[in-house]
Amino acid sequence: MAATTTIQVPHMGTKAGYRLSNPFDPRKPTVVLINSMCTTVSLYNSQFDSAALTEKVNLLAIEPLGHGATSCAPHEHFTSWDSAHVALQVMDALNIEKAFALGTSMGGWIVVRMALLAPERILGLLPLGTSMDSESATSRAQGSWDPVPQLSPFLTKWTSDTLTPDFVVDEVWRGMVASLGFGSGVSAETLAFWDQTVRDVYTGDEGRRKVRMALMNLLERDGLVLRVGDIKCPVYWLQGKEDPVFGTAIAGEHIKLFTSSVEATLELVEGGGHYLNATSPKEVEAAILRMVGKYTP
Repeated sequence: MAATTTIQVPHMGTKAGYRLSNPFDPRKPTVVLINSMCTTVSLYNSQFDSAALTEKVNLLAIEPLGHGATSCAPHEHFTSWDSAHVALQVMDALNIEKAFALGTSMGGWIVVRMALLAPERILGLLPLGTSMDSESATSRAQGSWDPVPQLSPFLTKWTSDTLTPDFVVDEVWRGMVASLGFGSGVSAETLAFWDQTVRDVYTGDEGRRKVRMALMNLLERDGLVLRVGDIKCPVYWLQGKEDPVFGTAIAGEHIKLFTSSVEATLELVEGGGHYLNATSPKEVEAAILRMVGKYTP
């Protein structure tokens, strides 16, 4: 399901969907969580359900533009930079001055943008199953998938000059969200949950516009390979060895680009899939607690 709480922020007049661990304790460090493509705050259910984690930190999951309950209507066009601005303004609205930031897949390059936009506010980064590049030929040579031939037909199909009140996102698309992210061992229950969640979010004309722009952002995003050398906070990158989208070679190359970070490490997780926080929650939790324990002011 999408977030059940929203908050208004100035950037593009956005209504942002979010989930905050309860009760919020200002004495604890906060970890911002940004979800992957076409998922919602529910991607982080394992983290919110972990008493060992929520005992130590506040969790704040924020749905990017084009996802979940987040909306910037009537604006149609946005980028990952806009989602980073929105996330920082959600922190403002909730009186959270500084935070660690974790992002899965697409969320990974959004949290890195947060650190570039507000380096004084992001205490550390945990990118999971992600890439710092665009969908480039270099990425494909390093083992990344090539989404353009596979996904561009959806973009064409979802483009319309007229209102589409009866739109429901394609069943094939709904299946890809779960199967690519959770891997071959995904349960029927998980598949059904995400099939319904994606269907609920991307319904009607606004749903069509949201999913169309989310896909456009994925396919046409700008890379960060020349920018990440400016990041100074620690970076703990985790990549699943069974990630079908970006593989492991890209992570090995991109972690080397964080040349100014006080610490930049890569952990390859045995059996880990693309949505690493869901397929390998113990390893991700350990990394969160390790970073928070070492770098909380």
